[in-house]
Amino acid sequence: MAGGHEMHAFGRYLAAALAARFASEGTSLALVLLALERTGSAAHGAFVLTAWLAPHVLAAPLAGAVAARTRRPRLLHVGALAGFGCAVAALSVLLGRAPAPLVLVVALLGGSCGPMVTGGMSSLVAALVPAGAGRDRAYAWDASTYNAAAVTAPAVVGLAAALGSAASAMAVLALAGALAAALAATLPYETPRPDRAVPGSAPAGLGAGLSALWQIRELRAITSATTLAFVGIGTLTTTSVLLASRLGSPGAGGVLMTAFAVGALAGSLTLGRITAVEPGVLARWAMAGTGVALAAAAFAPSVAVAAVLFTVAGVCDGPLLTATLRIRSEYAPDAVRTQVFTLGAGLKLTAASLGAALVGFAAASPPRVLLGGISVLVLAAALLHALMARKAPKAPAPAPAGGAAAGPSEGSAPDPARRRKPGGP
Repeated sequence: MAGGHEMHAFGRYLAAALAARFASEGTSLALVLLALERTGSAAHGAFVLTAWLAPHVLAAPLAGAVAARTRRPRLLHVGALAGFGCAVAALSVLLGRAPAPLVLVVALLGGSCGPMVTGGMSSLVAALVPAGAGRDRAYAWDASTYNAAAVTAPAVVGLAAALGSAASAMAVLALAGALAAALAATLPYETPRPDRAVPGSAPAGLGAGLSALWQIRELRAITSATTLAFVGIGTLTTTSVLLASRLGSPGAGGVLMTAFAVGALAGSLTLGRITAVEPGVLARWAMAGTGVALAAAAFAPSVAVAAVLFTVAGVCDGPLLTATLRIRSEYAPDAVRTQVFTLGAGLKLTAASLGAALVGFAAASPPRVLLGGISVLVLAAALLHALMARKAPKAPAPAPAGGAAAGPSEGSAPDPARRRKPGGP
């Protein structure tokens, strides 16, 4: 593929990813607003939102396995995005009007498409951009679509709901899903071929992705660390509202989260594009910086100071997703690449949902204590990654007859999963 064609294809990919993630980011807020508008109960929206989020981790391995085996990857990706958009459109009509079981079923079906919107789309980057520094920068741009969606989607949903209704906001999100599907249909796709399987790699069965996440040290380390970190990050939205209220500005919780999202976007576009730093090192420093900044924000004397520190935390957090995507791309065996991406994204989202549920039980605690707890979890995640990513020391072994070189050290990734060099597969 010519370089110009690659750039055009990657540009269309970014547009599709941004539209899809915009729809995904906005749906959580829009569902709660719509339920409140039609039923007067935010709890009803919370139940629907739970049904929307719950399938992510369960559907992730299935989605990855199907993507690895399908002979029509275009149909799978476009179909998943279209199904996602259709579910949003259906919920905008049914929520508060149709029987609750029907609404929950639609939410479950739409949520099952979620892994393809997040990790599933990111797995396409490797087929669009050649290995090397260019691909690393491509992952930084891909990560920025998450952060850009996190900044814009809540603002657009809030504005649409204020000027019209929450149903209008849902319609905007459904259109974004349709746009993502249309753009995804124009992308080039690689059809998996059995003859390209990596010798010695695990078969691309339903559990092959999970096996790769556990057996390959680098994947195990980043998945474990980010999952722990996102238990804390998942509580940040609620905690920011409580902190703003404690500082005398009850409505400023959104300002703090916007500051975090803007910082994350800036971080992914600047620090996230540093390709000279090993992605594992970048991930550890990103988590450590985020934890320290949030710990400082717990002692902020005003909302303005807290917003500055939330921005700093976001800048530190921005490169984390870029580093995570680079690690998955470099170490995931080709046969289970999509499974690794979808599973990793599903586990993080599930961890964030768990954190959001846990903070509900601890909402009576002082917000500074809650924010301190978040910082402890994120710092612990950085330490966990450092411990798990550490290579086992090479045991001295007698040279075999003939002077043949010794094999890889214990604890290192097997040859098929070793880091791909520029120009490699």
